Parts: sequence; C-alpha cells; structure tokens
Amino acid sequence: MGCAAAEAAAEPLRFSTVVIDAGHGGKDGGSVWNKLIEKKLCLDVAKRVETALKSKGLKTVMTRRTDTFVELEQRARIANRVSSSVFLSIHFNGCRKTTISGAEVYYRSPRGKSLAVAINRTLKSGIAGSPRGIFHADFKVLRETQMPAVLVECGYLSNKREALRCADPAHRQKLAAAIVSGLLAVRPK
Repeated sequence: MGCAAAEAAAEPLRFSTVVIDAGHGGKDGGSVWNKLIEKKLCLDVAKRVETALKSKGLKTVMTRRTDTFVELEQRARIANRVSSSVFLSIHFNGCRKTTISGAEVYYRSPRGKSLAVAINRTLKSGIAGSPRGIFHADFKVLRETQMPAVLVECGYLSNKREALRCADPAHRQKLAAAIVSGLLAVRPK
C-alpha cells in the first residue's frame, strides 16, 4: 500500500447513510445447502442491520426489500446515487468442502479495507465460530461502487454446524449486531 493509500485508510470514515445490499434475490437463490436458501437469509440479516442502524440515527438505503432480482450493475447504481455513504453487501457462503466455516469480509479499496477490518473484529468478538478473516476481492459490487464498500459472507451454509446456527434467528440478530458495531467503530465519535 502506498503512502496516500495508507493515509486514506487511516482516516475515520465520515458517512451518514449505509447502502445495504441483500445478496441474490428473485431468480437468483444463491447458495442452497442444508435446507437453507442464501437469498432469504441475506434479506433477513439486511433488514436486521437496517433496523439497528436506524435506531442509532443513521440513514439506510436498501438495494432490495423483497424477494426480487436486482442486477449487480443496478445495485452499484443505487449505491452511487447516495452521498456520504458506505456500501455493505450481505451474503452467506457455500463450498463442496463442507468442513470450511466462518464469516469472511471482502474489500477492494483502502477505505473499504478499514471497514472490513472493523467488521471482522466485531464478528470475531460477537458471534459463535471463528471468522476466516478479511480478503481483497474484485467483486463487481465492490469494483463499481464509488464509496468505501465491503461484502460480508456471514458463514458457510455448506457446513452443517454453521448452517444450524445460521438457521437460528437469534444468531442472525447477533450477526447483524456485530456488523453494525463494526460500521459504527469506523465513524468519528
């Protein structure tokens, strides 16, 4: 990371709005494992995050509120119309290697990385299971959004133990609370 990028990552993130992207939807179910459908869990956690953020006085914009399909480009366009914002895309993972478990946070920019670090930290302290860490990625929603952006994979539905946790509304509430704590941690006091 160059000097300018390191300085940008170290600055507090000033935002008044969180654009919340519930992954998948409509014809795109996402991962389907252990009788769980990713798109439904994404929307549930997204709505929980929205409720918690509003209770803390932040504004929110949702890319979808129902089980509808929204193109990736459209998700980025929605986000890019919102000033003073950060972008949060919520997903769940799946893998043929069913022993893999844990949340993952993806970023693309230095400012996105500071957000990813904060969310990973609060996931580590706030939920069962160990997060797998933060990762640089070139996902379309991260590449095409113009603000600090992260994509959170809340856990592996392919892992039976983790799928059982993800099926529990109380666990999804803890995921939402941890994500919100991470978002709030990067804002100036």
